[in-house]
Amino acid sequence: MEFWHGFLLITSVHLLAAASPGPDFVLVSRETLTKGRRTGLICSLGITLGLAVHIIYSVLGLAAVIAHSQPLLTAIKWLGGAYLIYLGWQGIGAKPKQPVEMTTFVNNVNSNSNVTDKTESSFATLRRGFFCNVFNPKAPVYFVAIFTLVLSPDIPLWQLSIYGVWMMVLQMAWFSTVVMLLSIPVILKRFQRFEHWIDRVLGTAMIILGLNLIFRSR
Repeated sequence: MEFWHGFLLITSVHLLAAASPGPDFVLVSRETLTKGRRTGLICSLGITLGLAVHIIYSVLGLAAVIAHSQPLLTAIKWLGGAYLIYLGWQGIGAKPKQPVEMTTFVNNVNSNSNVTDKTESSFATLRRGFFCNVFNPKAPVYFVAIFTLVLSPDIPLWQLSIYGVWMMVLQMAWFSTVVMLLSIPVILKRFQRFEHWIDRVLGTAMIILGLNLIFRSR
């Protein structure tokens, strides 16, 4: 397949895939609305790095093996579902901010500062986004389609590498856009009063996604 033809196919297909609602979108939305822009961007970077794992094993030809192995897919489904339930349970346990904390939140929003809980490291946020993406059992099937149907199997490694990096750029660009929109001060000011409810609602959504992932048929 001619390089630019494949490039356009990758761009259109992956943008649609990235924009479709799912665990990654829910997680980034929760992190941004409850902890601020910087946390949302770090979480987005973690998701993008998780995508790199799927790209690497797909280039090595392992995606087809995983996609056609029921035991492997089942194991990934259980791991992914359990992780989503764990993240959701953390959200459900969110408590309302004290008046002093809410004042600090508003001041941080007005100054475009980060509003992340100081007890949580950037690495913890990065790791959360990373594992949320890595444990997505739809990824092997998706990349089988990308690398065997959208693209021809005889594409040289350098071309596959460029496509892979470009998919990561698209992923980061999409979620960065989501973060920037959700972290507009006017939006954050409105949501900050209901931060614990946002955490609880999105946490419940993640638990539902996790349970659906575990119990649905292939």
